[in-house]
Amino acid sequence: MFNKENLEDSIIDIYNHHYLDVYRFLICFSGNQNDAEDMTQEVFLRVLNNLPSLNRINNLKTWIFSIAKHVAIDHYRKKKFATLFTEGFFLQFKSNDTEPNELVAQSELKKSVHLAISKLKPNFRTVVILRGINELSIKETAEILQCSESKVKVDYHRALKELKNKLNSDIEEVFINAK
Repeated sequence: MFNKENLEDSIIDIYNHHYLDVYRFLICFSGNQNDAEDMTQEVFLRVLNNLPSLNRINNLKTWIFSIAKHVAIDHYRKKKFATLFTEGFFLQFKSNDTEPNELVAQSELKKSVHLAISKLKPNFRTVVILRGINELSIKETAEILQCSESKVKVDYHRALKELKNKLNSDIEEVFINAK
C-alpha cells in the first residue's frame, strides 16, 4: 500500500487510483465543478498530511472516501448551499444519438432528480450519492459514514422513499400547472 522507500511513486499511485472516484463523489455532492476540484485537492492534501498513519489503514478506499465526506460536510457548513446541482453538471451527459425532444425530456428528468436529491437531508443525500450514484457496497458506505450497515440500509431505503415522494409531487405539480 504505502512504500516509504519510493514515497513519490506511492503518492502518485494513490492519487491516480482514487482521484476520479473522489472527484465524482464531490461533484455529485456539491453540484459545482470548481468546488469539487477544490474539495478533491483538499482531500488529497489531507491524505498527504496523514501519510504516516497510512500503514494502519485497513481499506485505503474507504479511508479516502471518509476524508472526502468530511471535506464535503465542512464545505457544506461553510457555504450553506442554497442549491447543490447546477446546469454545468448535466453538460457531461450529452448524447448525439437521441432526438432533440428526448434530450429535453431527459434533461428535465435529470434536473428533477438532482433537484430532489439536493432537497434531501445531508445524511440521506450522502447515502444516495455513495450507494446509488457511486455504487459503493453497503459495507463500504457504512465504513465511510462511520455507522452500521443496518443504518446504511435504513437510510438508503428512507432516502429513496423520500426521493420518490418528492419526484411524484413535482410531477403532480406540473400537471396541475398545465391545466
